Formats: sequence, C-alpha cells, structure tokens
Amino acid sequence: MPKPQRLDQILFSQGFGTRRLCAGLIAHGEVKVGGAVVDEPWAEFDTAGLTFEIAGQVWPYFDKALVLLHKPAGYECSQKPKHHPSVMSLLPAPLRERGVQPIGRLDEDTTGLLLLTDDGTLIHQLTSPKHHVPKVYEARCKHPLTPAMAEQLMAGVELKEPESKTPGKFQRPPEISKAEGAEIVDETLLRLTLIEGKYHQVKRMVAAVGNRVEALHRPEFGALILPADLPPGQWRWVVSPAEVWGQ
Repeated sequence: MPKPQRLDQILFSQGFGTRRLCAGLIAHGEVKVGGAVVDEPWAEFDTAGLTFEIAGQVWPYFDKALVLLHKPAGYECSQKPKHHPSVMSLLPAPLRERGVQPIGRLDEDTTGLLLLTDDGTLIHQLTSPKHHVPKVYEARCKHPLTPAMAEQLMAGVELKEPESKTPGKFQRPPEISKAEGAEIVDETLLRLTLIEGKYHQVKRMVAAVGNRVEALHRPEFGALILPADLPPGQWRWVVSPAEVWGQ
C-alpha cells in the first residue's frame, strides 16, 4: 500500500507547478481536501481515491494520467504544431505540465476519440500491433462503395510510398495493410477496424481500392466508445487503463 504523501508533493505530481508554487497555493488557503481548507503543505494524505479542490475545481489524484479527448478538426496531435493549434491547447494546464501526450495520432482534419497519457509503458502497449488493440474509423468516401472494395481491404492492400523528390533517394518497398473489419454502412460511409497505426493509413488504404476519403472520424479505441454527450474539444478522465482493454 502506498505511503501517505505530503500535500505539496501531491500537487506537484499532478502538474500544479513547482514544489514552491504548490506550497504557496496551500499556505494561501487555495486547496481543500474533503471539503476543508488545508493550509499546511506538509500535511499528509493517502493518495488512494483522493480528490482535492483548487480554486473551486475538483481534481482526482492519479499516479498516471489517462484522458479521453473528443478531437475536433483543425488540431494537430503534436506538441510542436506547424500549421494548426495543438490538441494540447484543449487540455488544462496541469495536464500539460505533467507531460501527457497523444497515444498515436489523428490527422489534423480527423475527428473523434483521442487518448492522452503520461504513462510511456501504456503508450507502447496501446500502439504496438502485437497487442491487437482495435481502432474503429468511419470514413466518408467520395465515390460509392462496393463489396469488392471491402473484400480488398480485408484481404490486404498495398500502401504506396509518395514519390521522392530527391534524386537517387532510396524508395522503401510498399507496405501491405489489412483491415480487421470493413463494413459498408451506407453508399459512401465505410466503417473500418484496424490494429495498426501507420501514417495516413485509412486514407491510403481507401485510395488503394480506388476511392477517396472526404471526412474521417474515430468513434472507438479498444473497448472505449466516444461518449455521445462529450462535445468536440472536451475531455474526461479514464479512471483505469483497464477501461481500454474492456476489463
């Protein structure tokens, strides 16, 4: 069982600034635990199931943060975006301060379920094809879909590399990518299940069968489903990684 921790250390671990800043917040009566103001930075608390309040906002304690974000279009999954704002700007400062980062990436124009964490081991587990974590995508296509296209996607298609603009540069051989599921929802809407996470994968796979993705949305990651009541740009805690595995 974890040992009790000092309150200033707890705030520091949760991304509320330097130890000195956290101690100052406590000393100035900005922090409540169990509804009561605690003004002693050295006061100790068990972290299991702990919640605390800062400036009227309740925060649960998590040794490792894991959050689900409803990513809107027009945001890059990068801490150093080039053309659009970063998805990090949609999160509160404490989460950014503690270093959460996206688990995999969605293109800037892709919407849907994005997970972010500061747990490096979990990132590896959820992005490695070896762990077979399914991700479901809904692709609105330009042209009508056919059963033959779905069959091709399930059998595996060749993902061609873009032509290199550098003379003599080595061109990697084409990759083969296969869908775990390919359901035609309506004439131009394709529901695709993948366990890989390659660059522009859905768009390249759809292009390989002679169609084009016009809009892309991810409603599911592992056992998690994007909550219907979570608006674009909003986030919520994932209490445990077990939620992703469906446990």
